[in-house]
Amino acid sequence: MILNLKPYNYMLGKSLIQRPSLVQYRFIKQHPSFDDTQEGADLFALRKPGNIYTRITNPTTAAFEERIAALEGGVGALATASGMAAVTYTILALAHAGDHVVAASTIYGGTFNLLKETLPRYGITTTFVDVDNLEEVEAAIGDNTKLVLIETLGNPLINIPDLGKLAEIAHKHKIPLVSDNTFATPYLINVFSHGVDIAIHSATKFIGGHGTTIGGVIVDSGRFDWEASGEISSIC
Repeated sequence: MILNLKPYNYMLGKSLIQRPSLVQYRFIKQHPSFDDTQEGADLFALRKPGNIYTRITNPTTAAFEERIAALEGGVGALATASGMAAVTYTILALAHAGDHVVAASTIYGGTFNLLKETLPRYGITTTFVDVDNLEEVEAAIGDNTKLVLIETLGNPLINIPDLGKLAEIAHKHKIPLVSDNTFATPYLINVFSHGVDIAIHSATKFIGGHGTTIGGVIVDSGRFDWEASGEISSIC
């Protein structure tokens, strides 16, 4: 797999430089103020876009989500409380009781235990595969498989799977390829340009940069055809 980084990084730097400000004020209020009761009612009824409660949305979180989506080249992002929360949200959004996941065997221990020990209690099973063995990956995909889960750089082996070929296999079976891009970061590897559909990050690591804050984020490429997959009703 050839990773052409320079053009993307050039555009990445250019897009960030063109932004009016990289300084974001932090909003820590539990809920925003409303102009009147009607505005509050419209916001809570989802008739009007905006912030209603900080656990759901707030301007600080929105700014973070927009910037990570811009870094990855995605259409949108969802911030979570941790990297494991991002992994869990993604899997549970795509798979339900009776469904199946194909995952790399060389993934982070927390993700491995989630798939091997926790999710089977809720009816979601996983087949772990050698992602370098493409025949094994495809053979593991069944009628109830909802996603292929990998890591751009394996933790802890730092192995790099062939994203493009894995994407071809996943898309052949009309399922998304999900990659944990924590170790690579969107600056080093733009996974969406290699066919990945959803990127996950533990923002605790390189995105946070200082080891002082726990966080996670999910980014949607906007390129997967959910309607063709027949799964649009289950994720909406």
